[in-house]
Amino acid sequence: MPGSENSTTIMFYYVYILQSIKNSKLYIGYTRDLKKRLQEHNRGLVFSTKAYKPWRLIFFEAYRNEKDARRRERYLKTNQGSRLLKRMLKEYFYQNK
Repeated sequence: MPGSENSTTIMFYYVYILQSIKNSKLYIGYTRDLKKRLQEHNRGLVFSTKAYKPWRLIFFEAYRNEKDARRRERYLKTNQGSRLLKRMLKEYFYQNK
């Protein structure tokens, strides 16, 4: 039961992909609180994404370990990771040209 001494909270780390509604640019990041982070991006509180707001969440993955999430984020930002992402979201990108 939530709030009891025996309850355990499962925390996840999220790797997420945002797409700018303004110009379709992609942004890859990771966070513990996905909803809050998306709001920060859309309020212009993140320097690197401020100029391209508003943003929409198009993909996310959840990890139990922060190092795993950070490793995945770094991979998706590489050339090889970018190609994988485009294959994974092929239909989405095709429909939203």
